[in-house]
Amino acid sequence: MLFRSREVLPGANCGACGFAGCDDYAAALGSDSDVAPNLCPPGGTSVAAQIAEILGVDAGSTEAKYAEVLCKGSCEHTKPLMEYQGIKTCKAVKNFFGGHGSCRYGCLGFGDCVTACPYDAIHVVDGVAIVDRNNCVGCGLCVKACPNDIIQIAPGKNLIYVGCSNQDKGGVARKTCGVACIGCMKCVKACRFDSIKVENNLAYINPETCRNCTMCVKECPTGAIMQLPRPKKPAAKTQTVKPQPSQPENQQVANA
Repeated sequence: MLFRSREVLPGANCGACGFAGCDDYAAALGSDSDVAPNLCPPGGTSVAAQIAEILGVDAGSTEAKYAEVLCKGSCEHTKPLMEYQGIKTCKAVKNFFGGHGSCRYGCLGFGDCVTACPYDAIHVVDGVAIVDRNNCVGCGLCVKACPNDIIQIAPGKNLIYVGCSNQDKGGVARKTCGVACIGCMKCVKACRFDSIKVENNLAYINPETCRNCTMCVKECPTGAIMQLPRPKKPAAKTQTVKPQPSQPENQQVANA
Protein backbone atom coordinates (compact mmCIF):
# COMPACT_ATOMS: atom_id res chain seq x y z
CA MET A 1 0.00 0.00 0.00
CA LEU A 2 2.85 2.39 0.85
CA PHE A 3 4.61 1.80 -2.45
CA ARG A 4 1.41 2.05 -4.47
CA SER A 5 0.59 5.42 -2.86
CA ARG A 6 4.11 6.69 -3.47
CA GLU A 7 3.95 5.70 -7.12
CA VAL A 8 0.98 7.94 -7.86
CA LEU A 9 2.38 11.00 -6.04
CA PRO A 10 4.06 13.50 -8.42
CA GLY A 11 7.45 13.56 -6.67
CA ALA A 12 7.69 17.34 -6.34
CA ASN A 13 8.64 17.02 -2.65
CA CYS A 14 7.25 20.52 -2.13
CA GLY A 15 5.86 19.93 1.36
CA ALA A 16 2.51 21.52 0.49
CA CYS A 17 0.77 18.45 1.92
CA GLY A 18 2.14 19.27 5.36
CA PHE A 19 4.76 16.51 5.30
CA ALA A 20 8.48 16.68 4.50
CA GLY A 21 7.96 15.26 1.02
CA CYS A 22 6.21 12.61 -1.05
CA ASP A 23 7.91 9.73 0.77
CA ASP A 24 6.77 11.00 4.18
CA TYR A 25 3.23 11.62 2.94
CA ALA A 26 3.03 8.13 1.45
CA ALA A 27 4.33 6.63 4.71
CA ALA A 28 1.73 8.57 6.70
CA LEU A 29 -1.03 7.41 4.38
CA GLY A 30 -0.01 3.83 4.96
CA SER A 31 0.26 4.07 8.74
CA ASP A 32 -2.40 6.56 9.81
CA SER A 33 -6.02 6.19 8.69
CA ASP A 34 -6.75 9.80 9.70
CA VAL A 35 -4.41 11.22 7.02
CA ALA A 36 -6.55 12.48 4.13
CA PRO A 37 -5.82 11.32 0.56
CA ASN A 38 -6.41 14.78 -0.94
CA LEU A 39 -3.53 16.76 0.60
CA CYS A 40 -1.35 16.93 -2.53
CA PRO A 41 -1.93 20.23 -4.41
CA PRO A 42 0.27 19.31 -7.41
CA GLY A 43 -1.59 16.04 -7.84
CA GLY A 44 -5.04 17.59 -7.56
CA THR A 45 -8.22 15.57 -7.89
CA SER A 46 -6.63 12.89 -10.07
CA VAL A 47 -3.99 11.86 -7.51
CA ALA A 48 -6.50 12.16 -4.65
CA ALA A 49 -8.84 9.77 -6.45
CA GLN A 50 -6.06 7.25 -7.11
CA ILE A 51 -4.86 7.30 -3.50
CA ALA A 52 -8.42 6.99 -2.22
CA GLU A 53 -8.94 3.94 -4.43
CA ILE A 54 -5.75 2.35 -3.11
CA LEU A 55 -6.77 2.97 0.49
CA GLY A 56 -10.42 2.17 -0.05
CA VAL A 57 -11.62 5.52 1.33
CA ASP A 58 -13.49 8.57 0.10
CA ALA A 59 -11.27 11.04 -1.79
CA GLY A 60 -13.06 14.09 -0.43
CA SER A 61 -13.06 17.46 -2.17
CA THR A 62 -9.91 19.05 -3.58
CA GLU A 63 -9.83 22.81 -4.01
CA ALA A 64 -7.54 24.32 -6.61
CA LYS A 65 -4.99 26.75 -5.20
CA TYR A 66 -2.58 29.11 -6.91
CA ALA A 67 0.34 31.35 -6.08
CA GLU A 68 -0.17 35.12 -6.00
CA VAL A 69 2.63 37.67 -6.15
CA LEU A 70 1.83 40.59 -3.84
CA CYS A 71 3.66 43.16 -5.92
CA LYS A 72 2.93 45.12 -9.10
CA GLY A 73 6.16 47.10 -8.96
CA SER A 74 7.34 46.67 -12.53
CA CYS A 75 10.05 48.82 -14.08
CA GLU A 76 7.32 51.22 -15.18
CA HIS A 77 6.19 51.94 -11.63
CA THR A 78 9.34 51.76 -9.50
CA LYS A 79 13.04 52.44 -9.94
CA PRO A 80 16.29 50.88 -8.73
CA LEU A 81 18.27 52.78 -6.12
CA MET A 82 21.59 51.53 -7.44
CA GLU A 83 23.17 49.35 -10.10
CA TYR A 84 23.65 45.96 -8.50
CA GLN A 85 26.58 43.94 -9.83
CA GLY A 86 26.66 41.07 -7.34
CA ILE A 87 25.31 37.52 -7.54
CA LYS A 88 22.11 37.58 -9.59
CA THR A 89 19.74 36.02 -7.09
CA CYS A 90 17.01 37.54 -4.94
CA LYS A 91 18.58 36.07 -1.81
CA ALA A 92 21.93 37.67 -2.57
CA VAL A 93 20.54 41.11 -3.38
CA LYS A 94 18.34 40.96 -0.29
CA ASN A 95 21.48 40.65 1.84
CA PHE A 96 22.86 43.73 0.10
CA PHE A 97 21.21 46.54 2.10
CA GLY A 98 17.82 44.85 1.78
CA GLY A 99 17.68 45.10 -1.99
CA HIS A 100 18.54 47.43 -4.84
CA GLY A 101 15.09 48.85 -5.54
CA SER A 102 13.33 51.95 -4.23
CA CYS A 103 10.71 49.74 -2.54
CA ARG A 104 12.25 47.47 0.07
CA TYR A 105 9.05 45.39 0.24
CA GLY A 106 8.70 44.59 -3.47
CA CYS A 107 9.76 41.89 -5.90
CA LEU A 108 13.55 41.70 -6.13
CA GLY A 109 13.32 40.54 -9.73
CA PHE A 110 16.09 37.95 -10.02
CA GLY A 111 13.78 34.96 -10.19
CA ASP A 112 14.58 32.71 -7.23
CA CYS A 113 10.90 31.73 -7.48
CA VAL A 114 11.35 30.90 -11.17
CA THR A 115 14.28 28.61 -10.37
CA ALA A 116 12.31 26.90 -7.59
CA CYS A 117 9.19 26.21 -9.68
CA PRO A 118 9.21 22.77 -11.34
CA TYR A 119 6.07 23.56 -13.37
CA ASP A 120 7.22 26.60 -15.37
CA ALA A 121 4.39 28.56 -13.73
CA ILE A 122 6.15 31.78 -12.71
CA HIS A 123 8.32 34.19 -14.69
CA VAL A 124 9.90 37.59 -14.15
CA VAL A 125 8.40 40.08 -16.60
CA ASP A 126 9.52 43.71 -16.62
CA GLY A 127 11.18 43.33 -13.24
CA VAL A 128 8.38 41.61 -11.33
CA ALA A 129 7.32 37.96 -10.96
CA ILE A 130 4.05 36.93 -12.60
CA VAL A 131 2.18 33.65 -12.08
CA ASP A 132 0.74 31.65 -14.95
CA ARG A 133 -2.34 29.96 -13.48
CA ASN A 134 -2.49 27.58 -16.42
CA ASN A 135 0.63 25.86 -15.07
CA CYS A 136 0.55 26.67 -11.34
CA VAL A 137 -0.47 23.83 -9.01
CA GLY A 138 -0.16 25.72 -5.72
CA CYS A 139 2.77 23.66 -4.43
CA GLY A 140 4.26 26.61 -2.52
CA LEU A 141 7.89 26.16 -3.58
CA CYS A 142 7.96 29.74 -4.88
CA VAL A 143 6.69 30.95 -1.50
CA LYS A 144 9.62 29.30 0.25
CA ALA A 145 12.12 30.65 -2.29
CA CYS A 146 11.09 34.33 -2.02
CA PRO A 147 13.29 36.18 0.52
CA ASN A 148 10.89 39.13 0.62
CA ASP A 149 7.85 36.97 1.48
CA ILE A 150 5.65 38.53 -1.19
CA ILE A 151 4.18 35.31 -2.59
CA GLN A 152 1.18 33.56 -1.06
CA ILE A 153 -0.97 30.55 -1.90
CA ALA A 154 -4.68 31.34 -2.19
CA PRO A 155 -7.87 29.51 -3.21
CA GLY A 156 -8.42 29.33 -6.94
CA LYS A 157 -11.88 30.86 -6.63
CA ASN A 158 -10.30 34.09 -5.35
CA LEU A 159 -9.72 36.48 -8.26
CA ILE A 160 -9.10 39.68 -6.27
CA TYR A 161 -6.06 40.41 -4.13
CA VAL A 162 -3.84 43.32 -3.13
CA GLY A 163 -0.79 43.39 -5.36
CA CYS A 164 1.37 45.21 -2.84
CA SER A 165 3.35 44.45 0.32
CA ASN A 166 4.52 47.97 1.19
CA GLN A 167 3.87 48.83 4.84
CA ASP A 168 5.16 52.40 4.72
CA LYS A 169 2.77 55.29 5.21
CA GLY A 170 0.87 56.33 2.12
CA GLY A 171 3.04 59.27 1.07
CA VAL A 172 6.27 57.32 1.42
CA ALA A 173 4.84 54.26 -0.32
CA ARG A 174 3.60 56.31 -3.27
CA LYS A 175 7.04 57.85 -3.75
CA THR A 176 8.69 54.46 -4.03
CA CYS A 177 6.08 52.88 -6.32
CA GLY A 178 3.34 54.33 -8.49
CA VAL A 179 0.95 51.44 -7.79
CA ALA A 180 1.57 51.02 -4.05
CA CYS A 181 -1.21 50.61 -1.52
CA ILE A 182 -1.45 53.84 0.49
CA GLY A 183 -3.80 52.56 3.19
CA CYS A 184 -6.51 55.05 2.27
CA MET A 185 -9.37 52.74 3.44
CA LYS A 186 -11.46 53.35 0.31
CA CYS A 187 -11.50 49.63 -0.46
CA VAL A 188 -12.64 48.86 3.09
CA LYS A 189 -15.58 51.24 2.76
CA ALA A 190 -16.48 49.90 -0.70
CA CYS A 191 -16.58 46.23 0.34
CA ARG A 192 -20.10 45.06 1.22
CA PHE A 193 -18.88 41.73 2.59
CA ASP A 194 -16.47 42.95 5.27
CA SER A 195 -13.63 41.15 3.46
CA ILE A 196 -10.99 43.90 3.58
CA LYS A 197 -9.02 45.39 6.43
CA VAL A 198 -6.03 47.74 6.62
CA GLU A 199 -3.18 46.87 8.95
CA ASN A 200 0.25 48.52 9.05
CA ASN A 201 -0.82 50.90 6.26
CA LEU A 202 -1.58 47.96 3.94
CA ALA A 203 -4.89 46.49 2.78
CA TYR A 204 -5.58 42.77 3.11
CA ILE A 205 -8.38 40.83 1.42
CA ASN A 206 -9.78 37.70 3.04
CA PRO A 207 -10.01 35.16 0.21
CA GLU A 208 -12.50 33.06 2.16
CA THR A 209 -15.16 35.79 2.29
CA CYS A 210 -14.34 37.78 -0.87
CA ARG A 211 -17.07 37.49 -3.52
CA ASN A 212 -14.99 38.88 -6.42
CA CYS A 213 -17.45 41.73 -6.83
CA THR A 214 -14.61 44.10 -7.97
CA MET A 215 -15.92 47.12 -6.04
CA CYS A 216 -12.57 47.47 -4.25
CA VAL A 217 -10.77 47.36 -7.60
CA LYS A 218 -12.87 50.25 -8.87
CA GLU A 219 -12.34 52.31 -5.71
CA CYS A 220 -8.57 51.85 -5.35
CA PRO A 221 -6.97 55.19 -6.34
CA THR A 222 -3.54 53.72 -7.13
CA GLY A 223 -4.51 50.50 -8.89
CA ALA A 224 -2.85 48.38 -6.22
CA ILE A 225 -5.63 45.78 -6.16
CA MET A 226 -5.29 42.97 -8.66
CA GLN A 227 -8.20 41.56 -10.63
CA LEU A 228 -7.62 38.26 -12.39
CA PRO A 229 -9.83 37.37 -15.36
CA ARG A 230 -12.72 35.05 -14.67
CA PRO A 231 -12.05 31.55 -15.98
CA LYS A 232 -13.73 30.83 -19.28
CA LYS A 233 -15.98 27.85 -19.72
CA PRO A 234 -14.20 25.18 -21.77
CA ALA A 235 -15.46 24.96 -25.31
CA ALA A 236 -17.62 21.95 -26.09
CA LYS A 237 -15.56 19.21 -27.67
CA THR A 238 -16.84 17.65 -30.85
CA GLN A 239 -15.99 14.04 -31.53
CA THR A 240 -14.72 13.26 -34.97
CA VAL A 241 -14.35 9.79 -36.41
CA LYS A 242 -10.95 9.24 -37.93
CA PRO A 243 -11.37 7.77 -41.44
CA GLN A 244 -9.84 4.32 -41.83
CA PRO A 245 -7.28 3.92 -44.61
CA SER A 246 -8.73 2.20 -47.67
CA GLN A 247 -7.39 -1.24 -48.51
CA PRO A 248 -5.75 -1.95 -51.86
CA GLU A 249 -7.98 -3.70 -54.39
CA ASN A 250 -6.00 -6.96 -54.31
CA GLN A 251 -6.30 -7.01 -50.47
CA GLN A 252 -10.05 -6.48 -50.68
CA VAL A 253 -10.35 -9.37 -53.12
CA ALA A 254 -8.26 -11.60 -50.85
CA ASN A 255 -10.44 -10.72 -47.87
CA ALA A 256 -13.55 -11.51 -49.90
